[in-house]
Amino acid sequence: MSELETERGGQVSYVTLNRPDALNALTPALRDRLIDLLTEASADPDVRAVVLTGTGRGFCAGADLRGGAGGDRVPGDVARVLRLGAQRLIAAVLDCEKPVIAAVNGTAAGLGAHLAFACDLVLAAESARFIEVFVRRGLVPDAGGAYLLPRLLGPQRAKELLFFGDAVSAPDAERLGLVNRVVPDADLPKAAREWANRLAAAPTRALALTKHLVNSSLESDRATAFAAEAWAQEINMTTEDAREGLRAFVGRREAEFRGR
Repeated sequence: MSELETERGGQVSYVTLNRPDALNALTPALRDRLIDLLTEASADPDVRAVVLTGTGRGFCAGADLRGGAGGDRVPGDVARVLRLGAQRLIAAVLDCEKPVIAAVNGTAAGLGAHLAFACDLVLAAESARFIEVFVRRGLVPDAGGAYLLPRLLGPQRAKELLFFGDAVSAPDAERLGLVNRVVPDADLPKAAREWANRLAAAPTRALALTKHLVNSSLESDRATAFAAEAWAQEINMTTEDAREGLRAFVGRREAEFRGR
């Protein structure tokens, strides 16, 4: 059985981490395959939404460290591995041109928590929990944690999670704004499927441009953000879906978007 299961449901790509005995911790090979799948989803016109989830009790327990450090390090090795590995994975989620839903079925720790937080929408099962485990190991947070968390929570809340490393329950994560919705464990697949189908029926290029505007606005001043908005609107008005949306409005009917 594959450690990364993929399934197509209509125009939704379902990606499931499948190493339940290891709480779906990511090996380098599994991480790289996940990056490839996100890159492929971006370019595939038949994929209009992505759902990422896990099997068993864990969503993702982070990087699989059981292989150990392995010999003497050369200066720059750690930074290089991080840049080409975990950071590249988080960037692949943030840069994916299709909306990505995290369906967090269980524990999300370290890199696994950041993988969820990088997604556009986060659904969590009631039993899920999120752990900034780095401080427990004497480590600095990686995989974009110190970038993502202040943008989701503000700096003081982010420091609280990063400094103490306490487990955050799904209801508390919803209260803090880390997840969009908490659902009963048994309802998670259905909830993810419903949201994904709604996104897959939406104007895909408009969603891609909206995602870019929201993500880039966090590093932009007002003038830059307004200019980006104007150009995004200009680009989007050339799409079939934008023309269909306007025709549907004039005709007082529901739009039928094709993702183009």
